[in-house]
Amino acid sequence: MAKCLALALIILGLFIGLVSPQWNILNLGWGKRVEEVNPEWNILNRILREKVVGDNLKNYFESWRINVELNNIRGFSVVPQECVEHVKKYMTSSQYKADSMRAVEEIRLYLSGCCTLKGDGKDSWIFDIDETLLSTIPYYKKHGFGGEKLNLTSLEAWMKQSKAPALDHTLELFHEIKNRGFKIFLVSSRKESLRSATVDNLVNVGYHGWTTLKLRGFDDELVEVKKYNSKVREELVDEGYRIWGIVGDQWSTFDGLPIPNRTFKLPNSIYYKA
Repeated sequence: MAKCLALALIILGLFIGLVSPQWNILNLGWGKRVEEVNPEWNILNRILREKVVGDNLKNYFESWRINVELNNIRGFSVVPQECVEHVKKYMTSSQYKADSMRAVEEIRLYLSGCCTLKGDGKDSWIFDIDETLLSTIPYYKKHGFGGEKLNLTSLEAWMKQSKAPALDHTLELFHEIKNRGFKIFLVSSRKESLRSATVDNLVNVGYHGWTTLKLRGFDDELVEVKKYNSKVREELVDEGYRIWGIVGDQWSTFDGLPIPNRTFKLPNSIYYKA
């Protein structure tokens, strides 16, 4: 069916070119003479226009999303409006899950061949929480999938309900890493006031056995996320811990010193934290 439609459009285009040199596929416009000869051609023009515009928007979103993941696009406060629907589709799609699972497989490959633990209790691994262990997608479904400026009060009120679901791929990975003998540190930009709700949420969906949960205290709330994460890593290294890896969804999770052996980023097109 698609091939027949494409062929029909090509033949029609050639014919129109003979009838009216004013028509140009690049600007998707029909000359007045064509409209006068056969107004029904406007239907095919609309179909063609919608397809080209739709393809261009999809390509724009994919380009925008990839450059967010590459950390070329930084500091955006909202998702561009023309990308919101695509973000919604991606973050709730099998492709998002497949992209996340691919990252998890790379972590497993790294664990199987590159990590020789010393067994002295100082081998450690860091996990972020939101969009890494827990998903805030249920919240963003009701708040524009990143197309609305973040209302932190509203988000934190939702977090206090302890209803964020686990991300299945990292729930399994979390326990695999813990069972290998790593000390697991959870490092989040959530505020200290959310500790009780965060612990309840993590335990309710199957996480347990971590060594420490690091949240931002009052003195840390005005500090950039990347500086806060760097500070936590520095404290761990000063205590003698070897950081074999970090898993997170934001580049600010990894920025700064000290540098761990490896970092693994999970996809997130909804928001950006610096």
